[in-house]
Amino acid sequence: QVQLVESGGGLVQAGGSLRLSCAASGSIFSINSMGWYRQAPGKQREWVASITSIGSMYYGDSVKGRFTIFRDTAKNTVYLQMNSLKPEDTAVYYCKAVTSVDYWGQGTQVTVSS
Repeated sequence: QVQLVESGGGLVQAGGSLRLSCAASGSIFSINSMGWYRQAPGKQREWVASITSIGSMYYGDSVKGRFTIFRDTAKNTVYLQMNSLKPEDTAVYYCKAVTSVDYWGQGTQVTVSS
């Protein structure tokens, strides 16, 4: 099993920045990729970004050029650096680890005020 703990959410003004963290523990050797998703009120969960075990990074169109996913393998932590935030980025952000099954974190709230 894999346990994921997210942190770093909060309230920020439009144009500001936040960095989210997702610390993994447990069977981390089994993780193929990790990603960030978000869910705004009344909307479906949306994929934001992913990073594979070999370090390849992928981004959703709505965040490309503004968000960066990266990792610290020594800390078993994946980060999401969010710059130029917009009110439409407001959502609960979830971390996911992909193994033979998917594991999700508890989510962290990001609120961007206009």
